[in-house]
Amino acid sequence: MSSPYLIFFLIFSVYPILFSLTLVFHRWNIISPMKFVGLENISYLIHDPLFWKSITNTFYFLLIHIPLQVVLALVLANALNRKMRGMTFFRASFFLPVVISGVVVTILWKSLYSTETGLLNNLLIQLGLFKIPWLTSVHWAMPSIAIMATWKNVGLYTVFFLAGLQGIPRHLYDAAELDGASAFQQFIHITVPILNPVVLMVVILSTINGFNLFIEPYVTTGGGPVNSTLSVVLYIYRQAFSFYKMGYAATLGFSLAMIIFIVTLIQKRVLEKDM
Repeated sequence: MSSPYLIFFLIFSVYPILFSLTLVFHRWNIISPMKFVGLENISYLIHDPLFWKSITNTFYFLLIHIPLQVVLALVLANALNRKMRGMTFFRASFFLPVVISGVVVTILWKSLYSTETGLLNNLLIQLGLFKIPWLTSVHWAMPSIAIMATWKNVGLYTVFFLAGLQGIPRHLYDAAELDGASAFQQFIHITVPILNPVVLMVVILSTINGFNLFIEPYVTTGGGPVNSTLSVVLYIYRQAFSFYKMGYAATLGFSLAMIIFIVTLIQKRVLEKDM
C-alpha cells in the first residue's frame, strides 16, 4: 500500500539528492559528459569571493528581515485577536499577499520603489524631503528588499501568532488585571512567555525562507548594484543556468544546506534556553 509513496520519494527526493552529491565531485555543463574533478569545486568555493559576498548579503538580509517580521507579525496578530465587525475581512486581507505570486508582488514593489516615478519618492517630495534611490543604492537596496519580503510573508506568521494567542486562557489576563497589571505588563509577562514556542517556529521558518531569497533580487536588481543584493540562491542560479557550471552549483547548494542547518540549530538552542 505504501509503495506508490515510496517510489515517489525515491524518484523525486532521494535520487536528486544523490545526483547532486555526485555533481559536487564532477564538472558538467549539461552538454558534455561529466568529468571527475575530485575536490576542485570545493576548493574553488572556499576561494570564491562572490560566494562569500552572497553569504554576507544573505545574512545582512536576515538581520533586517527576521526581527522586523517577528515583531510586525506579533503586533498584527495581537491587533487581530479581538472580536469586532469585519475582523474576518481584515484577517484575510493581511494574509492575501502570501498567496499572491512572488513575481507579481515584486513587480508591484519595484514600481513603488522607482526613483523617478515611484509612489514612495513622490510622497517624500510632497513632504519636502529628498528622493531615495531604493533599488539603485548600495546602502538602500538590501533593506528595501527586506521590507518587500517582510510585507509578502508577514501574513503567514501573523496566522501562527494569532493561533497561539487564541490558545492562551483568558483567566490569566483577568487575574493580572485584578492585580493591577497594565496591558503592556500583561503582554510582557503573560503573552510573550506563553508564545515562546511559536516565536521559535516563526524564527526558524523565517530563517529558512530568508536563506532561499531569490525572486526579489532577481526581478528588482538582478543582484546589483555592485552585487550588493546578490543572494546565495541567486548566485547558484547564475552558476547553473547562466554559466552551466552544474557541479559548482551543486557544491553551492550543499554548502547552503549546511549553513541553514547550523544556523537553525544555533537558533533553536539559544531560544529554547529562554523558554
